[in-house]
Amino acid sequence: MCKYKEKTGDELVEEAKELGLSEDGWYEKTPSPFVAGSFREAALQARVREAKKARRENHLWIIAMISAIASLFSAIAAWIAALK
Repeated sequence: MCKYKEKTGDELVEEAKELGLSEDGWYEKTPSPFVAGSFREAALQARVREAKKARRENHLWIIAMISAIASLFSAIAAWIAALK
């Protein structure tokens, strides 16, 4: 079972700001401009999850590139060893 608990309230808002998420859609729109809409916590949690996932995936290309270069050097070494 996953024991990870998502942040809520002010902690969630701070995390979203740290990730650079836009504040659009954090609150439901109301018909009256004088009445504040309700906080859409579940929607913001989903956006934070997606932002974290995107940031993680963005760094994976570095690992893939290092792996490809290591494979290239291994292939060259094997080829040189086979020629001798």
